[in-house]
Amino acid sequence: MPASNTIVLKSLSILLGLFFVFVGTLKLTPHISKDLYKDLRTEYVKYAKVFPLTALFGIKIPSKWYRRSVGVLEIVCGLAMALIPYHKVKNAANITLLVLMLLGIYQHWMVSDPFERSGPALVFTFMLGGRLVVWYQTSRKEAEQIAMAQAQTNGVKQD
Repeated sequence: MPASNTIVLKSLSILLGLFFVFVGTLKLTPHISKDLYKDLRTEYVKYAKVFPLTALFGIKIPSKWYRRSVGVLEIVCGLAMALIPYHKVKNAANITLLVLMLLGIYQHWMVSDPFERSGPALVFTFMLGGRLVVWYQTSRKEAEQIAMAQAQTNGVKQD
């Protein structure tokens, strides 16, 4: 397996993880930025109104709990991506964050937010998708190398 793929995968995992820990923390507490926290609180009132379960099933979620749930998920998944060495856990966190980003893009679109608001969600959606692609390529190459090594070992044993 090329070392560059593992460096890219580890770097993406750590950087994306730390970013989501930071963003999740912004949603939960005003200690980092009071203005941004207040802004997020007002924005989540709009986002809670266009939450897909509300439109489909009439299930209303209070904006406060919606914002907190997203924030906690971002922190937990961010920590998992940055700190936990197991790929299954990292990938589950990656997919969870990817779904949250897609939900964010949908909500920005539904409330007609300007691009400045939806742009970061688009960028991080592509970054999370790119991390999954790099992981897939890396794991596929590892599997091919293991299969080739086993085939060579079996070939030597048969002679």
